[in-house]
Amino acid sequence: MDVQEREAGDRKRLLTLAASERNAKQRDRFRAVSMALNGEFTDDIMESLSRSRNFVQRWVYAYRDGGIEAISPKKQTGRKPKLTSEQIEKLKQRLDAGPTEKDGVCTLRGRDIGSIIEEMFNTSYSLNGVYHLLHSIGYSCLKPRPRHEKNDPAAMEQWKKDAPFLFRESANTTPVNRLKSGSRTRPASGRRAR
Repeated sequence: MDVQEREAGDRKRLLTLAASERNAKQRDRFRAVSMALNGEFTDDIMESLSRSRNFVQRWVYAYRDGGIEAISPKKQTGRKPKLTSEQIEKLKQRLDAGPTEKDGVCTLRGRDIGSIIEEMFNTSYSLNGVYHLLHSIGYSCLKPRPRHEKNDPAAMEQWKKDAPFLFRESANTTPVNRLKSGSRTRPASGRRAR
């Protein structure tokens, strides 16, 4: 490939970047351009890096057209969130206030929160999306342990004190077998059995 350095010292800079790069794909981008700058052919670069012709040509031409910055990794921004930070703060205030008469429930569930979000912000979330949002803003699912109406904590503590068999250390009544050295079988004869 006939590619020239865009700026003096690019070959050395590309080798330095390739040596310090941890991502294999990005490292091969730097190496492909460096090899092309050294005058190597596309087929040789492909074989050396075990990459396709498209990979080699795409990144060499990107360097040719835009320099090292064109082949450097870009920060991936991801998808724009559905709710702004102000909306999330309003949602937190609403969740901290608890369920209202209008909600018609005594505890807010995921689908109830999804309905609240849709009503307040005109944005729909799937049930998994609601739980992911709640987790990301610091909320967790609480599953209270059910209590019987006749549960008496004082009586439970008294029962624990009066039931020593639960806390008594058991005596070791199992006999300990000591290993004996030696074999219980007869030694084999010098000849193999046929």
